[in-house]
Amino acid sequence: MRNKILITLALIGIVLGSASAYILGIQPKPQPPAFKPASNPYEKGIYANGIIETAQTSGANVNIYPEVAGTVIKIAVVEGQRVKAGTPLFILEDSVQRAASQSAAAQIDVAKATLKSLQDQYGKLKASSALDPRSVSRDALDTSQNAVKGASATLQLAQKQYQASNAILGKYAVKAVADGSILSINTAVGSFISSLGVYDTYTGGFKPVLVMGNLNGGYAVRCYVDEILIHRIPDPSRITARMLIHGTTISLPLKFVRIQPNVSPKIELSSQRAERVDVRVLPVIFSFEPPKGLSIYPGQLVDVYIGEESGTLGK
Repeated sequence: MRNKILITLALIGIVLGSASAYILGIQPKPQPPAFKPASNPYEKGIYANGIIETAQTSGANVNIYPEVAGTVIKIAVVEGQRVKAGTPLFILEDSVQRAASQSAAAQIDVAKATLKSLQDQYGKLKASSALDPRSVSRDALDTSQNAVKGASATLQLAQKQYQASNAILGKYAVKAVADGSILSINTAVGSFISSLGVYDTYTGGFKPVLVMGNLNGGYAVRCYVDEILIHRIPDPSRITARMLIHGTTISLPLKFVRIQPNVSPKIELSSQRAERVDVRVLPVIFSFEPPKGLSIYPGQLVDVYIGEESGTLGK
């Protein structure tokens, strides 16, 4: 009986082992790609990483920093809002500076009253001397005149201090210096900011308080050509390019704008300031018109292929 049980268990083990080997040996079918990989539309096109930006005549975006440090008490705009030059963006706590401005205004009032009193006194002495030169000594008349000049200088100084105080006070209300759109707001009411920007809780670094772009002025693509491919870039008059958006099969034509003639380390797409790499790239800027119904945002990464109008690259 015992031998029968052992033989049965052995047979069951053999069957289970064979079944497991068969199941594990089956090769699963690979999953189809989520989207069609980017393909080179040119015979010998140059590939480059690209990042979408709002169209600017220079630079990428408008990074806004305050000239003074303080606590944010009001944010007057929202992300995506179109603003005109002079529009208030955010306000910092300014009670100390406002008190200083009021004190400077009070000093002007005191200086004006003092000057008026001394002018009246000098006028009386001058009138008395005109009637009877012996009634007022020359020394007393000169002393009164000098007092008027000193009071006038004191008033001018107080006015300049008041203007300087107001100029500093104005820095606590940050306004837009150009037309544009609010791309991102990196602070909140109650946060402390400085001329370095705002501290980022997640990265431990500093970044702009606000970032502005030009959403209504079209879009641009800044792509980075590897330095070993720079010699293959066609003549600017013959450059053509296409952009492929990640996660889609959409391919858009690009219009050449300019080349930024400065080869630099490739750190732009990683946002790591401390990164050190040997790869150096040349920025090339293109513009494009997004089709209707397609959601495109600044900062989005894309694939770019650069070629010549004839279809081949210059050598």
